[in-house]
Amino acid sequence: MVPAASLVAFLLFASAASAASIDSPKRKSGLWDVEVSTPQAGGTPAIHMQQCVDQKSDDLMTQDAPGMEKMSCSKNETRREGDEIIHESVCKMDGSTARSRAVITGSLDSAYRVDIKTTYDPPFQGMREGSTAMKAKWLSPCKPAQKPGDVSLPSMPKMPGIDMEEMMRRAKER
Repeated sequence: MVPAASLVAFLLFASAASAASIDSPKRKSGLWDVEVSTPQAGGTPAIHMQQCVDQKSDDLMTQDAPGMEKMSCSKNETRREGDEIIHESVCKMDGSTARSRAVITGSLDSAYRVDIKTTYDPPFQGMREGSTAMKAKWLSPCKPAQKPGDVSLPSMPKMPGIDMEEMMRRAKER
């Protein structure tokens, strides 16, 4: 079982990386309400989180996410097709090749959706394929006590907020 903090970090990385495009659009700065679901997780409820975002935290997620140094990507392309942003990648990690396609719809200023489908060859940690759906909407400016990159998990009240910048700094030190 993947610890919740690790899953959240991966999902945030996946969503931020998928949102990058040719023109590098960024999410509007402020507090975003994000719901992430993975249908193949067998009845696991969607993860619901709130994330304080600014230009630096989005850049941090796409460039310095934990585990990126272990990946080698032969394809990492983003293009616009009508109202959609399409991001496709082919990356090797831990002996498996992951082929991903993310489709981003909506507005990175108010509300957007990301649908990610990935296949693994050979299977990665027993998975041949996976999909993730993420819905996000902008709520307000970040709360006074929050700093960009901070994540709170309203659906897990006993789990403290996550300082993504600190978590990534510690991961790099390992």
